Amino acid sequence: MRFVGLNLTVPHKLLAVPMMDDLDPSARAWGAVNTVRFETLLENGDWAPLGAAPANGEKQIRSRGFNTDGDAIIQAIEEDLRMTLSGARVLLLGAGGAGRSAALRLAAEGVKSLWLVNRTQSKALALQAEIAGRFPGVATFAGYPDGKVELLVNATSLGLRETDPLPLDTEAFPIARAERVYDMIYRPAETPLLRLARAEGREAANGLGMLLHQGAKALEIWSGKAAPIEAMRRALEENVYGKTV
Repeated sequence: MRFVGLNLTVPHKLLAVPMMDDLDPSARAWGAVNTVRFETLLENGDWAPLGAAPANGEKQIRSRGFNTDGDAIIQAIEEDLRMTLSGARVLLLGAGGAGRSAALRLAAEGVKSLWLVNRTQSKALALQAEIAGRFPGVATFAGYPDGKVELLVNATSLGLRETDPLPLDTEAFPIARAERVYDMIYRPAETPLLRLARAEGREAANGLGMLLHQGAKALEIWSGKAAPIEAMRRALEENVYGKTV
């Protein structure tokens, strides 16, 4: 169909990895695929993005998987919450596709301590072991911390519906122990978790910035051109918030 590429969201990011013909180092590093670029084999033996190839001139097409989530979440958190992640104590909720990528990228960024909480404990333990092997300088734990953290991140899908329960066990970890809260969900613009965080006077942000930066990077991967970041930001804000902000 000559699509130049596509984006994937939950729950497809892990499932897509073995389906790709080739993986970019970003997908290998963070273990999930959220951006796919279709490429065509040129006569000289090189692979080129399908969008840059002559129409109907392709002899062979392959899929190449990328991960733009990892860098996007770091950039969004540092911009929206005005913090430096290096040396921070972080509680991460969720160890699925988005959570796993976020955990590995946070570890690579040099957070001091990382607590992993997941509905299925075995996934959190497996991710803890992987981070310990790849980033031994990061203290990693499966479960809630006893003390305070600079950042709490929700990487679960809880909050997409108004009727969803909180992704956080507030008895095990009162939200007041987190200085800042970042929820990867961007629609609704304010999840119950963010509402609770703001009611407690915590700095909080939704996942719109992450969506912006991962989407901009995907556009650059497909087109080979710089993405119009500010135009994309305005369009997202108008769409999500229902008005120009």
